[in-house]
Amino acid sequence: MRKLLFVTGGVCSSLGKGIAASSIGALMEARGFSVQMVKIDPYLNVDAGTMSPYQHGEVYVTDDGAETDLDLGNYGRFTTAKLSRANSITTGQVYKAVIEKERAGEYLGRTVQVVPHITNEIKQRILAVASNPEVDMTIVEIGGTVGDIESVPFLEACRQLIHEYGKQNAVSIHVTLVPAVSGGEIKTKPTQHAVKELQEVGIQPDALILRSAKPLSDDVRRKISLFTNVEEEGVISGYDAPTIYEVPLAFYNQKLDTFLLRKMNVESRHAELGKWQAVVQAVTKPSRKVKIAVVGKYMDLHDSYKSIWEALCHGGIAHNAGLEIEKVDSSRLEDSNADLEAIFKGIHGILVPGGFGERGIEGMIRAARYARENKIPYLGICLGMQIMVIEYARSVIGWQDAHSTEFNKATPHPVVCLLEEQTRIKNYGGTMRLGAYEAVTKAGSFIRAAYGTEQISERHRHRYEVNNDIRQELEAHNLTISATTPNGELVEACEWPEHPWSVGVQFHPEFKSRPTSPHPLFKEFIRAALSHAGA
Repeated sequence: MRKLLFVTGGVCSSLGKGIAASSIGALMEARGFSVQMVKIDPYLNVDAGTMSPYQHGEVYVTDDGAETDLDLGNYGRFTTAKLSRANSITTGQVYKAVIEKERAGEYLGRTVQVVPHITNEIKQRILAVASNPEVDMTIVEIGGTVGDIESVPFLEACRQLIHEYGKQNAVSIHVTLVPAVSGGEIKTKPTQHAVKELQEVGIQPDALILRSAKPLSDDVRRKISLFTNVEEEGVISGYDAPTIYEVPLAFYNQKLDTFLLRKMNVESRHAELGKWQAVVQAVTKPSRKVKIAVVGKYMDLHDSYKSIWEALCHGGIAHNAGLEIEKVDSSRLEDSNADLEAIFKGIHGILVPGGFGERGIEGMIRAARYARENKIPYLGICLGMQIMVIEYARSVIGWQDAHSTEFNKATPHPVVCLLEEQTRIKNYGGTMRLGAYEAVTKAGSFIRAAYGTEQISERHRHRYEVNNDIRQELEAHNLTISATTPNGELVEACEWPEHPWSVGVQFHPEFKSRPTSPHPLFKEFIRAALSHAGA
């Protein structure tokens, strides 16, 4: 079978192409087809690893250590596709590969050009994923907006593949904006122009997903069908839903999956959507509420902690609980006059996520101390675990100058320090401890109870680690080292003594959480928060 589905965007960016592509993948899986996902990012960076979270949102990490765009996180939450380095393609990767081949003389003296050399490299990378015999359909999302100069080579490669594969084996889905002007009047002209731009590069879309605040009428859909040469059944209203997990159901109710299968000449199968319906029910009609404070560094952009928000939501789904999330910029807490009692009033759980740089660190330390002393359930992720250790060393052991060498290289008590393997590294891109590593959990710990198993595997993204030279001192003062690497050399998790629920982990559990399969740590964190709320 091996079908290709290309998802492009028009009018403007941030329309939700990733959610649309993920939802289509979820629908195809619900019908029993195996799916793979590919994200193409037109930026010149080789990967997302060196970008600020304020620039491009969070960096999503795969098992094989790729630092990718956050849309791969959407793919991982909506589908069961096994994502790796191959699923993320950037302009930087493509041009770097072509230039390296040219330097090695692989082009036999020919002039190297965008067409065919760059486009061939793009096609080769797409087909490396799509040619897997276990994959029925590969959904390729092309980032950016049609009309952007950066996207031209990728759209040309897409056009070539549609031509080479044939319309029954390669379809185009275009996501556009249908705005409403003053008075609520719907305007279709931006979509007409967006489709025209796509047609100018040689691609006729087979389906349109029309983004709007409210569902669009049949009259609007018919008008757009008429002016864009897209069948009316393929013009889909992509309206704002109460939760992103309702989008697959909205597409299903409009028969988008049935339409695409017909276009690809694939026999339709029964769609099993019971799990998605249960997820939407739990999110939109929870039986109880819990309030969680997330104390982080990058609160101005929601996507900076995208996987955190979603994993918390999944933890709530597991208990049919709705979440009220209080975003607390850790810089606010650095002011000695900050009233922590007022800030954390009514909070049932505190989470401190990952991050880099010194800004806001002291505020995170104050939040951790508040959670420890007031017996509030606490989950620390990556930097959040290191904060937990720094606070404990200061408040319990009495090392007032305890710190991480990331923030104070001259500290007399470096409780967190650079990994030995990182000391000689000069380049920042792709050089952290990245990807999946195994860990061993301690019997009787919160983390062992959450996973229910001794051996676990989780994804990492860090350069700093708890200092082994002070581990004995920490444990002598009753801090529980609840998980380590299999050889016992690195601390992977720790817990406070005499606390109702506290877990700090060096890895990123949020990357493996799904709405239909919540991560055990987030599930248990929300359970503990609900218990605290009840108390």
